[in-house]
Amino acid sequence: MAESWLPVEPAGVETPLNPLDPASTLVPPPPDAQLEDAHPPQPPLPEDSAVTRAEKFERNGLIEHSSCTDDLEAPSAKRVKLAEDSRGAQLSTVNGSARVKGVVPIKAEFLVDHKERKLTNPDDDAAEASRHTDDRNGGGPKRQPKGQNTGRSFGSSRDRLQLCASRNTFPEFSPKECKFGDSCRFEHDLRKYLTEGKRGDLDTLGGRCPVWAVKGFCGAGWKCRFVSSHMEEKERENGPKELLLTTDENRYSDITEDQSNQGETEGSNVVNIVSIEAKTSLTKRRIPMNKAEKYAEWLELNSREMEKQFHNRSRAMMAEDEEAENNVVNGGDAEAREELEQNRAQYTEPPFLPSEKRRVYFGPDTPILAPLTTQGNLPFRRMCVDLGAQVTYSEMAMSLPLITGAKSEWALLKAHQSEASPPSFPRGPPVVEGYDVAKDLRFGAQIAGNKPAQVLKATEILTKLCPHLRVIDLNCGCPIDLVFRAGAGSALLDCQSKLEKMLRGMNAVSGEIPITVKIRMGTKDAKPMAQKLIERLTVGGHEAYETGSGPCGVAAITLHGRSRQQRYTRSADWGYISECAALIERLNKERGQLVDTVREPDARSMAATPDQKVYFIGNGDCYSHVDYLTQLEEAKVDAVMIARGALIKPWIFEEIEKQQYLDKSATERLAYVEKFARYGMEVWGSDEVGLGTTRRFLLEWLSFAHRYVPVGIMEHLPPNLQDRPPAWRGRNDLETLLGSDNHKDWIKISEMFLGPAHENFKFMPKHKSNSYEIQAEG
Repeated sequence: MAESWLPVEPAGVETPLNPLDPASTLVPPPPDAQLEDAHPPQPPLPEDSAVTRAEKFERNGLIEHSSCTDDLEAPSAKRVKLAEDSRGAQLSTVNGSARVKGVVPIKAEFLVDHKERKLTNPDDDAAEASRHTDDRNGGGPKRQPKGQNTGRSFGSSRDRLQLCASRNTFPEFSPKECKFGDSCRFEHDLRKYLTEGKRGDLDTLGGRCPVWAVKGFCGAGWKCRFVSSHMEEKERENGPKELLLTTDENRYSDITEDQSNQGETEGSNVVNIVSIEAKTSLTKRRIPMNKAEKYAEWLELNSREMEKQFHNRSRAMMAEDEEAENNVVNGGDAEAREELEQNRAQYTEPPFLPSEKRRVYFGPDTPILAPLTTQGNLPFRRMCVDLGAQVTYSEMAMSLPLITGAKSEWALLKAHQSEASPPSFPRGPPVVEGYDVAKDLRFGAQIAGNKPAQVLKATEILTKLCPHLRVIDLNCGCPIDLVFRAGAGSALLDCQSKLEKMLRGMNAVSGEIPITVKIRMGTKDAKPMAQKLIERLTVGGHEAYETGSGPCGVAAITLHGRSRQQRYTRSADWGYISECAALIERLNKERGQLVDTVREPDARSMAATPDQKVYFIGNGDCYSHVDYLTQLEEAKVDAVMIARGALIKPWIFEEIEKQQYLDKSATERLAYVEKFARYGMEVWGSDEVGLGTTRRFLLEWLSFAHRYVPVGIMEHLPPNLQDRPPAWRGRNDLETLLGSDNHKDWIKISEMFLGPAHENFKFMPKHKSNSYEIQAEG
């Protein structure tokens, strides 16, 4: 409590004296006097904004209790502060002013006093395997995580009358014969369909079909919502006028007749297109996978041999054997060496060794777009490549649906031609021995599975049907419960011997395509296991040493600096990533010292990289060029993978190339939305169904993109990916609209380019905080 000093009035004087008068005498009050604070502390009020609340904490030295953060409306898992300080709002000083941890520092003139609006923690698991969620009831009351919208439905977008495929892309008077004849349930009258069966043509994008403008042909045919831009009514001699679709023969020649008949009219600008016949053959098990089957059988046999060899052996005996083997390696006599070789000879050799791999390169000049489920679709990846992404990955594809020919899973492996081109290096290609940039690609596939046989078959079939792949990556980091319970994703972190076998088999059957793996720190937050796993994958585990198999042959290891249990509750642990980077650097050096020793592995089992080193890539919370350069320099990783940072601002790759912040205007950001819409219609079509699909994925992206706060209105830099903004307004109405977290505003943005949404179209955001029922911002 602050002390109060009072002036003492001289005797006989009734009026009080000026305390600042030197003639006044100041004496302390009696010890038992009741004093008041000169500046009593002001407690935080519920209606206070986050900034006002933080200022009160700093001014009065208060500690924010958990009760002050109960209104964040985050899921319970998000409110768990693992290994964090108990303070809810931590303050730091930047340029003499306070910056509140967890809150975006926005300039005062752009703050909005929204008493009903509260800081929220969006569900960032939506960026990782959101397709693989468990929506089953299980016969009992459905338990939904707080804050989650599970079992989302997107409605349907279809024409009122369904036009028969025999009429869709043909002239009015010369259609294809319908094999169902008069019993066909679809519409055959073209003029009736155009007037009554579909909604009117769109006037957005200048009223010109974006698909026809690029390809010279629109696969949607008469169903296209821009059909008036590529049709004509031609007069016939002695007959009525005929409706015809127009084409540009120069561009249309790039599309094969087979693709046109199948409706896969992406043309020459899309690669890894798997035919319907191939998918059908997979479903009927007509495509042989001999290499995968043989190697999977050998893995099973080798496991039984290892189990028989080491069954009932104590840890002490195994330690003695390992010590004796180390003595042999470090200079033992020839007889001891021969004994060790004879011991290894009792194991069955693999049926074949890996093929020589295409050399790959990961470095500071190859920023990587992470595999992003749902959001990492072809239009988004294409846009990121335009902005400077040098390496991209497909969405995570499950192995079993791939080998059974599931159409939805194979669609994930399609890539744009720009992804099939070599990476570009503005400062010149890297001078690395054995690396030829002309033979390199940008696009890699990521798969997941829980059984070695399934993963090996998926790898072999990918090499047969998808020729444009840079690498095949095995996902060992997906935290989603449905994937984890099936034994895939991050569940493999607890089965390191099984994981090593999977990667060894993938490396053997993948032909010239290198194999990589993406992992997390571990499954439990307090028990990181990545270092132990990295050592096993780099030099081989105990079983590999016993059999002389060498390392499993991965070309790169990507580490996400979080555990499965942690999800996104706090920042990625780049300190731990740095420790793993130092470990893998040491292991790469030590492996080079094994030449001409009994431990020297076969060169074909080594990594498909220059000098046979294993690249190490860090992943987590990269949101600016400052984060990117800091992570490269301090953590000593070879490259950095970017996930949520690219979803929120795709031009992060441009910032990395130019090494500066880019304050994108609202008009520039809206142009990216238009580009996504155009790219989406090129992939999914410009008919009613295609527009609905494009709108759905555009809204999924906007659920992340709206979180971008322009650097021009921020008080402090650099921005932090984990920070959440208070209510704010932009520098103009469009910027405010783009920053709205109401999904109704996202739909309004989509309608600028895709027209009004279909009456049956529905969009439910992943997180309930984006579903509040208020009037959409103007």
